[in-house]
Amino acid sequence: MKEKDVVKKFKRMPTLHTARLTLRKMRPDDCADMFDYARRDDVTEYLLWEPHPNKNHTLKYLEYINSMYKNGEFYDWALELDSEKKMIGTCGFSLFDFTNNSAEVGYVVNPVYHGCGYATEALIEIMAFGFMELNLHRIVARYMDGNDASRRVMEKCGMKYEGCARSSMFVKGKYRSVHTCAILSDEFIKRYFKDE
Repeated sequence: MKEKDVVKKFKRMPTLHTARLTLRKMRPDDCADMFDYARRDDVTEYLLWEPHPNKNHTLKYLEYINSMYKNGEFYDWALELDSEKKMIGTCGFSLFDFTNNSAEVGYVVNPVYHGCGYATEALIEIMAFGFMELNLHRIVARYMDGNDASRRVMEKCGMKYEGCARSSMFVKGKYRSVHTCAILSDEFIKRYFKDE
């Protein structure tokens, strides 16, 4: 996998579909839906970013993201719940390691929709895209100490726990331990494409 190939793929951000979700580009008209969860302290507790202070902040962020899409430099999808035509979160690639043919994934879902399996559904689709379309060898996900719900999503998708980097990240005034889970291409294919 080469960087230029990834840029080319994401310049025309592909739309993906699951049983209940459409994964698509974020748009400025998602502002109200995104602000609905991005303003919440409980959503950002285990993330690197702070709650959005107002809708104008969210709108500016979405406008910035759209400029990144045009350059093929942003790899996160909006999760649109088909039954409500509402953006309920995001899921995508946060980092590529082109030398080692791997990538890191991340996801956020509005707490109103927690417990419905949407994060798992979206993450499986993103990982399938990574392995089948980008020919990745390995996909990694990380979570901060205490975010057990995020680990459960990773494990439901077939990721294996690999370890903890103790007090490795200084976030929001304190040191946080960061845990890593990962899955390899052959493990994913065996799990989800074994009958093909």
